Amino acid sequence: MTESAPPVDSRGLWEATLGLPEQVEAAVEAAQQVDQLPGHDEVENVVVLGMGDSGIVGDVLIAAAAPFMPVPVTVVKGYVPPDYVGTGSLVIAVSFSGDTEETVEAATAAYEAGAALVVVSGGGELVRLSGEWDVPLVPVPVKIPEARTALGAMAVPPLVLLERIGLFPGAQQWIDQAVTQLQRRRDQLTRPGNVAELTARRIGRTIPLVHGAQDLGAAAALRWKCQINLNAKAPAFWNVHPELCHNEVAGWGQNGDATRQLVTLVNLRHDAEHPQVSRRFDLATEVLREVMADVVEVRAHGEGDLAQLLDLALVGDVVSLLLAAHEGIDPGPVPTVDDIRAALAGGAG
Repeated sequence: MTESAPPVDSRGLWEATLGLPEQVEAAVEAAQQVDQLPGHDEVENVVVLGMGDSGIVGDVLIAAAAPFMPVPVTVVKGYVPPDYVGTGSLVIAVSFSGDTEETVEAATAAYEAGAALVVVSGGGELVRLSGEWDVPLVPVPVKIPEARTALGAMAVPPLVLLERIGLFPGAQQWIDQAVTQLQRRRDQLTRPGNVAELTARRIGRTIPLVHGAQDLGAAAALRWKCQINLNAKAPAFWNVHPELCHNEVAGWGQNGDATRQLVTLVNLRHDAEHPQVSRRFDLATEVLREVMADVVEVRAHGEGDLAQLLDLALVGDVVSLLLAAHEGIDPGPVPTVDDIRAALAGGAG
């Protein structure tokens, strides 16, 4: 833990966050134990179901695996799977709790449509249904305190399963390289004056606007945004290059006197950027610098897209915990999310 670790951490998020390298290794082992997988020629498309911290599993798969796969991948963050889901579909339903209502409903529809289903979950209704349906289950360890600290446990098993089916050759090599980088980054993040401390200090009480590039950067930027929301209980927003150069940049022409006090731009950079996207970062930053409180750049390290994505995620996770610590906030409880979930479960209007 860094010297700036929070005085209050009722659910052990710091320890779980910094345990990401070991979590990834354990996830590989868990996925290797699964059987009843469909054959390579039986899969025409892959669909990942998930919401929130579980839903980002699909974004990781899109960034790290989809470019190498011979079949299309779709991520569904909602109640209804695509109409084309059927006997040629491999559907991976991901829910930390197992009771995420959107995912349970979508998984049920996919199963009834004849899809090959795999469940990645820590318990609840999805685990019960996986037994009833006799479909493969990758268990998420119960010792992990929150879904937002289970990125490795949930995102790595689908990559391993796809390699075993023959749809993502070389996954294990990319995972091994990711573990190496995560260990290296963790060592850095436990020293004073590290990149997370410097970034959190520069964000301060401003609102972070996180920009990433392409699928890898989009997944990382979304992760940063969500972790700051959940851990620091603070607003944060994200967008992705090159799309933002076609719209968002035009929206900063007004109200600079206000945004200059309120918003910090965080650019997440990685080695797989298209050359024109790298230029877009420079051009957009030049425009936005005039209306931002500060501009911070965080660059990914590691070999391969998966390593760089998880590297950025780990830095962002620690930034979010430091932002919580600086305000004396316990990063664990999220009463607003819990209240909405409870109201929906109770049928409140």
